[in-house]
Amino acid sequence: MLPHPPPRPSARSTVPPFRVMEILADVERLRSAGRDVVSLCAGEPSGGAPQAVARAAARVHARNEGLGYTPALGIEPLRRAVAGHYARWYGLDVAPEQVAVTTGASGALVLTFLAAFDVGDRVAVCRPGYPAYRNTLAALGAEVVELDCGAATRFQPTPAMLDAAVAAHGPLHGLVVAGPANPTGTVLEPAELAALARWCAEHGTRLISDEIYHGIVHAAPTGSGPRNGAPYRGTSAWEHDPDAVVISSFSKYWGMTGWRLGWALLPRDLVAPVDALAGNLSLCPPAAAQYAAVEAFSEEAYAEADRAVEQFARSRSLLLDALPALGWGESAPADGAFYLYADLGEQLERHGSSLEWCRRLLEAEAVAVVPGLDFDAARGHRTVRLSFAAGPAQVEEAVTRILRFQARS
Repeated sequence: MLPHPPPRPSARSTVPPFRVMEILADVERLRSAGRDVVSLCAGEPSGGAPQAVARAAARVHARNEGLGYTPALGIEPLRRAVAGHYARWYGLDVAPEQVAVTTGASGALVLTFLAAFDVGDRVAVCRPGYPAYRNTLAALGAEVVELDCGAATRFQPTPAMLDAAVAAHGPLHGLVVAGPANPTGTVLEPAELAALARWCAEHGTRLISDEIYHGIVHAAPTGSGPRNGAPYRGTSAWEHDPDAVVISSFSKYWGMTGWRLGWALLPRDLVAPVDALAGNLSLCPPAAAQYAAVEAFSEEAYAEADRAVEQFARSRSLLLDALPALGWGESAPADGAFYLYADLGEQLERHGSSLEWCRRLLEAEAVAVVPGLDFDAARGHRTVRLSFAAGPAQVEEAVTRILRFQARS
């Protein structure tokens, strides 16, 4: 009898790797070799967690008690604090029991996709867009429908695109949107989000709104304004559709990337399914991070996070001012988040693709940026994403090195 062939990885695991993580490994390699690398590849604020959160974490670890398992959807004080945040920023009355604290926004996405969609369900995502939406949905057996969102619609979807997708593929079970979006930084205007929510309600489509970059808005969109004298932070899907799922995190506005703590606002029909899934998949989010994160909603932490946003705006201005000298092609407006997404223009004639341009830039000048292939399989060979979360000094140095690289290549 012939031996059985060895086991092999599952078909669902054959998703493209996230190139950002591969480039971070290259950055670490070069730094270990003594190179002074300027990294504009990861969406990671350089300032870290607010001091109020850091002090709370120190107190939690000093006590070293009460850090066992928590409820699967998070501790009650944190769920109440998240609900209060929505009253503060959006004027929304959110019930704490509809808040699910998760292991990062990534955990919220996995739990939401599992709870909301069956294998074979058709879910629309934007292109260009964050690759984990597409790849996670595909790994879970959903049929992913990409919406080609270009500069004409500010890289955001429209009801007309959804109508065309239904005509071409059949009914949509879900739609994933983001504003501010990764990689483009474009903000969904209130009227645009309202129109998408209305379309979803009329077609029985579950709307999932990734609002992880709320609070980092550099240019308020049309039809928006301050709330209670505070600056515009973003428009939440729950302002238009309580049956939507809202995804967010402590990673971006609060700078707490490695704390791996996010949340979802859940419609009531998904609370029990997400609770059951969370208890089986992860037991609970990190306990110490949860107790410390309550302080993220203190006045001190909000003020510190707002100062970080001011630094992002300075970095953004440096990059936008440098665009004429860089000589690239079309770029997204970068109205929110901390990304510049741009076509390389004439640089492609010299280097062939954005992937090759990024590789050569890293080796020649030790500047790390991300080729657009992660975000757009159709046109990403032309584009790059620069993260300006590292701060003005790093951005300024990166621009100097990029200009030198382009002059020599």
